[in-house]
Parts: sequence; structure tokens; C-alpha cells
Amino acid sequence: MYQTLAWQLSLILMGALLIAFLFVARRARDRADADASVVSRAYRIRGILFWALLVVVTPVMLYTLLDLPYASAGIDRRESQVIEVVGKQWAWDLSTDRASVGTPVEFRVTSADVNHGLGIYDADMRLVAQVMAMPDYTNTLRHTFAEPGTYKLLCLEYCGLIHHDMIAELKVVAVAEEENSHE
Repeated sequence: MYQTLAWQLSLILMGALLIAFLFVARRARDRADADASVVSRAYRIRGILFWALLVVVTPVMLYTLLDLPYASAGIDRRESQVIEVVGKQWAWDLSTDRASVGTPVEFRVTSADVNHGLGIYDADMRLVAQVMAMPDYTNTLRHTFAEPGTYKLLCLEYCGLIHHDMIAELKVVAVAEEENSHE
């Protein structure tokens, strides 16, 4: 709803600016030798239009910026399990190969050599999440697995001759199963 309102207000303001521009362009062509009173009036109108525009646009801009979806983009802020992932030719090193269903997992992904693309696939080989692995930089990917199973981690960035064999597995288990494995 707010996006539609912002879009409509933007169109109206752009239309008003276009009309003002066309008006000024037409008037400027007609009056090459304007007298001082006309110039003074034009500057006064320009000042009024500037402040009117500022008064109208600033609150609208601030109001629409407050409603940007980034803060509520579905990021799960609960306590998460951290898995360190290092890509190297041609393997993935994971700090653990187990995760729990329903618990957010924070993958901290980097590379020991060249750029890699970490793709996480479910059992049907559907891509469920992805992130780049770059040398000297750690990317963070947060994902909550909804289904138990064995997920495959594949490289999405051609990284050399054995790129196709750069596969790791992550077992995602139900919470009860995870607790039993620690006993």
C-alpha cells in the first residue's frame, strides 16, 4: 500500500516538475528581453516553489524511507548455530556438518584461495541458499532449514579443473535427534 502511494506521489511530483519545466522553457523562448520586474518576480516564484517542494518532498521521503523492508526482510534474529565454511580448491571445510531443523544457521563463508560460490541444495537438488566465498573476506548467510535431510554444498563459481567435485554434505536433523546424538 505504501509503495503504491509513494509511486503515485512520485508520478504526480514528476508530472508537476515536467509541467513547470515546459512552462519555463516556453516562457524563456518568448521573452528574451525581460525587464527587471519580471526577473524579480521569477526569482520570487522560484524561491517559493523551491521551499514548497522541500516542505512537501522531505516529509514524504522520510516517511517512505522509514517503511523500507530491509529491517523486516524475514531475517530470523533468534540464537543461531554458527558454521564456519572455508572453500578451497576443491573442497569445503565446515566447522560442523550437522544442523538442526528450525534453528537459524549462520554460515560464515570465506575462501582460502580463489572465489567460490557456496550453493546449498536439498535432497531434490533445489537450491535453497547461496553466498559467495571470497579470499580475505567473510560473507554471512543466515538460513533456517525447515526440513530434515542431507543437504549438499556445491560450488557455483567455476574454480578450476575439479570444480565439479567440490561437494560437501550437511546433515540437518530434528531437534530431538540432535539432542540424542549428544548423549
